[in-house]
Amino acid sequence: MSIGVHNIGQGCVTCLDHDEHYILTFPNGYGRQVNALIGISIFNALSILTVPWIELGGECSISCSKTGYNASIVFHTKPFYGGKKHRITAEIFSPNDKKPFCSIEGEWNGVMYAKYSTGENAVFIDTKKMPTIKKKVRKLEDQDDFESRCLWKDVTYNLK
Repeated sequence: MSIGVHNIGQGCVTCLDHDEHYILTFPNGYGRQVNALIGISIFNALSILTVPWIELGGECSISCSKTGYNASIVFHTKPFYGGKKHRITAEIFSPNDKKPFCSIEGEWNGVMYAKYSTGENAVFIDTKKMPTIKKKVRKLEDQDDFESRCLWKDVTYNLK
């Protein structure tokens, strides 16, 4: 049993300190729960629902037109048997290069490791050690009609 959301479109993240704009696409989202069948006999079986989980899956990209750097990211879904949840692999490319200068692998909600073209290996990021930073958003009345919080304000109100 599962539900999937296919995200379309793209987002833009601006790094104000460097005046850089990053265009990115989004992974698909899935809510999963598996029925595990446990055989009792040849004539009947016991079905047990596993603990549900959320996962991301699919390919994404990030690019910066100012610097020319770009990345290809793959969110791997958990195989039906075995395997791990939340796996990610990525390749980062310098401007105009076909070969990545860095490859990333790990868990998107845990530790990711980098392997550089120089042969160096390092921890790329440990998301569990990152501080939580409060988001900065403009006041609702200062937002344009199609900015997210303004567009979804009635839905948010009714959900609360």
